[in-house]
Amino acid sequence: MNFTRLVLAVILMWGFGGRFCAAQEITVAAAADLQFAFHDVGERFEKATGKQVKLIFGSSGNFFAQLQNGAPFDVFFSADIDYPRRLETAGLAEPGTLYSYATGKIVLWAPSQSKLDLGQGLRVLLDPGIHKIAIANPAHAPYGSAAVAALRHEDLYDQVSPKFVLGENISQTATFVVSGSADVGILALSLALAPSMKDQGRYVEIPAEDYPAIEQGAVILKSSPHKDIARQFVEFVKTPPIQDLLRSYGFTVPAAPALAGKAQAEKLNQREKQ
Repeated sequence: MNFTRLVLAVILMWGFGGRFCAAQEITVAAAADLQFAFHDVGERFEKATGKQVKLIFGSSGNFFAQLQNGAPFDVFFSADIDYPRRLETAGLAEPGTLYSYATGKIVLWAPSQSKLDLGQGLRVLLDPGIHKIAIANPAHAPYGSAAVAALRHEDLYDQVSPKFVLGENISQTATFVVSGSADVGILALSLALAPSMKDQGRYVEIPAEDYPAIEQGAVILKSSPHKDIARQFVEFVKTPPIQDLLRSYGFTVPAAPALAGKAQAEKLNQREKQ
C-alpha cells in the first residue's frame, strides 16, 4: 500500500511539474512609455506562441539599478539604450542580445479644457496662468532628460523649473496632467497617442532637433532562466506587425527588421492561421 501511494505521489508530482513547465513565463522590465503599446504586444505574443509574458513598467534608470542588484527580470526594454549597454559592459546581459528597437519623441500636452495656445510650443510655458508643469524625473527617466534638454535649448529652463512636478516615470507624469495635478506636461508621444488619452487632451510635438535622440534599447539578462522564451519575445518585437504597431504609437523604428525577425513573423503568422 505504501509503495502504491508512493507511485501515485510521484505521478502527481510529475503531472504538476509538467503543468508548471508549460506555464513558464518571462518577466519583462519595460520603460513606462511602452505601457500601452506593450500590453498589445504581450497579448499578441501569448496568442501566437502560447508563452506567458509578465510586463512590469517603470523608469529605465530605476530598472537599471534594480538589475545591477540582481532583480529577477528576463528582458529589459529601456527608454535609453545606454542602460542596457552598461549592463552588457558589466557582464549582466546575455552577449549579442543588445537591440535598438525604437526612438521616442516628446510632446507638450495639455487637457482638452485648457485654453493654452500650444501652437506657441514650449514658450507657452511662460504663461502666468501655468502654476505646475509635469515632467519625468530627469535623474532616472530618459524622457525627463529630453524635456530638460529641450527647455534649455529654448532658454526656458531657469524660468520654468520652479514650477516642475516630477513624475517617477513618464506614465506617472502623464497621470499628473490628466488628473489636474499639473496644468501642462512634457510627455512621450506614445502616451499622447494612447486610446485612453487621445480624447482627454491636445498636444504639439517638440522638434526632435531640440533634444538628444531618445534611442531605446533592449537586452536579455544573463541571469534569465528562460532565455529561449526571452529570445522569442525579442524576435517577436522585430516582426513587421509589431514594428507597425510601434509606429502607430509614434515611435521611429529600424527601417528594416532583422532577417530573424522576418522568419519569426512567418512562423507566427502560420501558427495564428492554424
